[in-house]
Amino acid sequence: MYNKTIAELAKSLRSGEFSSVELTLAFLDRIKQHGSLNAYVTITEDLALQAAKTADIRLAAGNAELLTGIPIAQKDIFCTEGIKTSCGSRMLDNFIAPYNATVVDKFNSAGAVMLGKLNMDEFAMGSSNETSYYGAVKNPWNINAVPGGSSGGSAAAVAARLAVCATGTDTGGSIRQPAALCGITGLKPTYGRVSRYGMIAYASSLDQGGPMTRSAEDAALMLQTMAGFDDKDSTSVDVSVPDYRAGLNNSLEGLKIGLPKEFFGEGLSSDVAATLEAAINEYRKLGATVTEVSMPSLKLAIPAYYVIAPAECSANLSRFDGVRFGYRCENPVDLTDLYTRSRGEGFGKEVKRRILMGTYALSAGYYDAYYIKAQKVRRLISEDFKRALAEVDVMMGPVTPSTAFGIGEKIDNPIEMYLSDIYTIAINLAGVPAMSVPAGFAKGLPVGLQIIGHYFAEDKLLNIAHQYQQVTDWHTQIPKGFE
Repeated sequence: MYNKTIAELAKSLRSGEFSSVELTLAFLDRIKQHGSLNAYVTITEDLALQAAKTADIRLAAGNAELLTGIPIAQKDIFCTEGIKTSCGSRMLDNFIAPYNATVVDKFNSAGAVMLGKLNMDEFAMGSSNETSYYGAVKNPWNINAVPGGSSGGSAAAVAARLAVCATGTDTGGSIRQPAALCGITGLKPTYGRVSRYGMIAYASSLDQGGPMTRSAEDAALMLQTMAGFDDKDSTSVDVSVPDYRAGLNNSLEGLKIGLPKEFFGEGLSSDVAATLEAAINEYRKLGATVTEVSMPSLKLAIPAYYVIAPAECSANLSRFDGVRFGYRCENPVDLTDLYTRSRGEGFGKEVKRRILMGTYALSAGYYDAYYIKAQKVRRLISEDFKRALAEVDVMMGPVTPSTAFGIGEKIDNPIEMYLSDIYTIAINLAGVPAMSVPAGFAKGLPVGLQIIGHYFAEDKLLNIAHQYQQVTDWHTQIPKGFE
């Protein structure tokens, strides 16, 4: 039963083939069996079984929703009332959230069963899930390789069938990159489509929550629950939410696909490029036309992002000071010592690096030279996306320059690590939606195809991904040892 999709499980639960309690127990057993992946920070077994019993009552009464009784897992960046919410950091290792994030409340209302909280890069800062205070997550396709980050625990859990689906967050590629490296489907919605209330902030103008699933249909079902306006979130956009499943089977005849030439140049490994070419050829067979587009400002995305995101991180993480909540150093001699040692001991190396970068960029004398200039570059990048998407329906390209790299391979080389997000960061700067779809394998490891669309056109992206998954089986593949 652990290998069924959300839609298949919902049908089985309604028919009485098995109960939500039985399904939940099966997943809890798998989580314990494969604990060496280090995908979970917290397993909420008692709460999960209680929620499953409640779901079974709803199912029996005939008032269940599609996600009722479905075992899911939450990235440990979403606040969960009464449960530790750590953000993968020592700073919040003892933090019990006093309220639920809006996303969590939405899944609870739908009757979904939360299995636990998933490991992640500390405060979502990382591309490999190696910066977590709880240790690195392993890629189920090769336990010596990274699963990607920051939502690496989410990607590994879904790929290994340790959850039917999971939530993730994407600030510079943190849903799409791990989805690609673990061979699952991951969607970063338009900025403002999913509420950020209760989602611990890294970079407020870039962060966005989204679904991580095995298939596009499952992503549609998750997004249906996650999306919508929230007056608790000042960045939430009041735009109507369509039925994301309604258009999944629409024909792709006449679809115009643009390939950004900047995505297919130096730096992209030849085996990934060949795999993507085969995927794009499948779209040609489905009736799409393919053309080259250009977005010259993309080369500026990495430097602009690594000024803007650390600047916002510096401001957001200033609240973690050892005074009100979170980690506090022992026996401080005065207030300065309390601040200094609490932050020095509570934050990891990568978080400190980004706080220092951001503080520098915002400091007097450098604000105009760095931060303001980066925001101007951001506008240029957004305009490039608008121009390109005026010519085509969607754009396609790689998610990552290569397949999953080895654990420890890049952790001491931050520049090389940052460049692993070279194809994803610009999308966050522009705020448009994008998703990663399993597109094949290179040297035995998954490759993801990135699909980029117009603002609030998630339904179109899901349709395009779903049609591809009707003629391929890459999204159904299971890592060896997890069958």
